[in-house]
This record gives sequence, C-alpha cells and structure tokens, in this order.
Amino acid sequence: MDLQTRILIVDDDEGIRSLISEFLAKHGYETAVAADPPAMRELLGREHFDLIVLDVMMPREDGLTALRQLGPGAPPVIMLSAVGTDVDRIVGLEMGADDYLAKPCNPRELLARIRTVLRRRGGTAKAEGEGEQPASPTGGIAQFDSGEGLRFAGWRMDLGLRLLFDPANRLITLSDGEFRLLRAFAEHPRRVLTRDQLLDWSRGEDSEHYDRAIDVQLSRLRRKLAEGDGGQDIIRTVRNEGYLFVPSVTAEQSAN
Repeated sequence: MDLQTRILIVDDDEGIRSLISEFLAKHGYETAVAADPPAMRELLGREHFDLIVLDVMMPREDGLTALRQLGPGAPPVIMLSAVGTDVDRIVGLEMGADDYLAKPCNPRELLARIRTVLRRRGGTAKAEGEGEQPASPTGGIAQFDSGEGLRFAGWRMDLGLRLLFDPANRLITLSDGEFRLLRAFAEHPRRVLTRDQLLDWSRGEDSEHYDRAIDVQLSRLRRKLAEGDGGQDIIRTVRNEGYLFVPSVTAEQSAN
C-alpha cells in the first residue's frame, strides 16, 4: 500500500475531523488535521500535502476566505459545507475549489471525490482501492465528475461514480446490480422492456447468478426509487408485456 498521498483536513468540528481522518487512513492515505485556517497555513508552511479538505463555515475565518488566500502551487481543495445550494457551490468552484460537497456527506463519497480530484490534478500516489469502482454511498450532493451522466424527471445519474440523486439532491443508495438495471432502463426510456431484454442489457459478469436475481433486483430498485421524490412513478408495470421507464432521459457532459 502506498502511503505517500497526504491529505489535510480542516474543520472546526473535532468529531468530523476525526471521522474523516480515520476513514481516509483506513484507505491508505496519510492525514493531518487543523481546527482553523491559521493552523492550516502553519501546517502548509512546513509540510507537503497532496489535497486539502476544507470546511466552509468556521468561526473567525471562513473556508472561502482561507481558500482565497492560498497561493499558486497550493494543493487541490475540496470544500465541505452545510450550505449546499447551487449558488454556494458555484461560488466555491469559481474561487478555485476543485470540488464542493455538501454536509452531511458519506465518507465513501468524499473518498470517491478525493480520488477523482487527485487523478484530474495529476496525482500519482495511490491508496487502497484506487481505480476501483466505488460503491454507492449515502448523503451529500455530487457533480458529474466522471464526465458522463443521465438526467430524468429531476433525477441525476453519474455513470462513472455510479451515483443516483433524486430531485431533492438526496443520494439513493443502489447496489451494483440495481444500478446496472436502472441504467438499462434509463438508456431505453419510454418503451416497454421485457424481462429478457433487461437481462441482456443489465447483466454483469456473473450472468447466471444475475438471471436468478433480477426479479429481486427489480423489486428492490423500485422500492429504493420510491424513497425519492416522484420515484414511485418512474418504472411502470405493463401487464403481460414487461416494464416501462416512464420519463424521458437526457445525457450530459461535465464541464470539467
């Protein structure tokens, strides 16, 4: 395991600092923590870091002010904020942040964002699981860092990170099989699909096992979609024919 990738976590909440630090350490990263921007600058002045996870809302000096003061050659920055509106995210990105994640966020999503930013910025150090497809986490708001996504009825799918968000920006946790099944529906919208077609378009490498499990996967997928806004109406059963993915779908590319 390569432990050369060093991450600095800056947050005034000791519990959050510890949670993120311990989680990243378990995945092979070296971590350091700072309770405020002055402590961050002190560490940056004497140590090398490959990435900074920086909280926005801190007393005395906020994260955006600290971000603005980072000079050329500073490590890439992922902002964390309890304020997750599009305007706040855009402001953070325009000020130089490499990514912006709303609190509360699942550590696995933060891990996926860190890996993406390090790849985009040319980071060479790898930690445990680097290059693997992350499992769908819970919580937070995502951009389409993979460069490819699908939108339907206000929902968003990131095909690279395998993330699904409902119209309220809540992350809906899907297993790998459920995500493949939903992708099969979304790539063939507004037409009746038979069970055999869904098998052909969504099965993974273990197709025999998936053939036995698809009915369970479909039931679970529909149940999870119903957790989000309007999700109960996305997949409709067509009696004696199959299933219909009701909304229209558009593809989008990341601006990154």
